[in-house]
Amino acid sequence: MAVSETTSRPVKGTLGKYFDEPGMDDTLRHYDSRFFKGVVEPADRVESLTDMIRAYLQFFHENGLETWIAHGTLLGWWWNGKILPWDWDLDTQVSSNTLVYLGEYLNQTVYNYTGSKPGSRRKRQYLLDVNPASQDRHRGDGQNVIDARWTDISNGIYTDITGISELNYDTEPGVLSDKNFHQYREADIYPLRQSICEGVPASIPFNYIGILAAEYGNASLWRITYENHSWNHELQKWVPLLS
Repeated sequence: MAVSETTSRPVKGTLGKYFDEPGMDDTLRHYDSRFFKGVVEPADRVESLTDMIRAYLQFFHENGLETWIAHGTLLGWWWNGKILPWDWDLDTQVSSNTLVYLGEYLNQTVYNYTGSKPGSRRKRQYLLDVNPASQDRHRGDGQNVIDARWTDISNGIYTDITGISELNYDTEPGVLSDKNFHQYREADIYPLRQSICEGVPASIPFNYIGILAAEYGNASLWRITYENHSWNHELQKWVPLLS
C-alpha cells in the first residue's frame, strides 16, 4: 500500500538551472545530485525504473490526474509494454493545466511505494519536484526545459515530466509544444488511449505510431538490434547481445 505525504523545502529562485545533475556525460546526467550515491548497476537500474514507472502511474491515478508516457518510455511500451532495458531515465508528459495543479497542490510530495519484484518488495520513496520555472512556457536559455521530476530518493534516478501547451494559438492553433522543441498536433495526443505499461494502467498518445516515427525514425519501429541488445520474438523482450 502506498501513502502520500507532503514535505516543505526552500524554493530556489527562478533564475539559473533548477534541476542539478552530478555530471553531463551519458551516465551522470541521469541522476539528481541531491540523492546521487554512485552509479547504479544495470540490473538494479532496470528494477528501479520499473518500480518508478509503476509508482508514478499509480500516484497519478490515485490523484485523478492525467498523464501519459513519452519519448523513449513510449518506444519501450510500443515493443512490449515495458521500459527499454538500456534506458537511464523515464519520460512522461502532462497538460499545462495538470502541471499547474501539480505545482500548486502536490509539489514536494513524498510518495511511499513497495516494489513488486518477487522476493524483494523493496520499500521506495519518490519525490515529486516541480520546477518553479514551469509556469514560464517558453524555452528561454534552455536551462529549465524540464518542468518537474519524479525522483527515487534512494539513488537519484528520475522521471522527467514535461508539460505541453498551445503556445502560439494565434498563428499555430492546435499545435502543442513543450520547451525542448517537441511539437504535436492536438489530434496526435488526444483522445488518449488506455493501455498497460509494466503491468499497470497507462495512458498513451492517440497517434503513437506517428509520434514515434517522427522522433526516432521509422526504423525504430522495426529495427531489432540496438544498444547491444537484440529483440527476441519468442520471448517478446530485448536480450543482451553476447560479447
